[in-house]
Amino acid sequence: MEENQNRICVLSVIVEDRTVAPRVNAYLSEYGAYIVGRMGIPYHEKHVSVLAVVLDAPPPVVNALTGKLGNLEGVSARSLFGRV
Repeated sequence: MEENQNRICVLSVIVEDRTVAPRVNAYLSEYGAYIVGRMGIPYHEKHVSVLAVVLDAPPPVVNALTGKLGNLEGVSARSLFGRV
């Protein structure tokens, strides 16, 4: 499979600091052309928000988004690629 060929990916994001939510949303909007769907769950009891974002994008694009999100203070981000 080519490096720049699109793959299906699930990006998992945990936001522990809600003050960075606007930056998280800005990054997701920046990569919006690749987003198939997203689900956000506010987990009030633990004071976190959990997001699952499905992407159809080349791995370098997913890695760039994952890195940008993961570099935000109070945010954890990991990606899982499918074989497709």
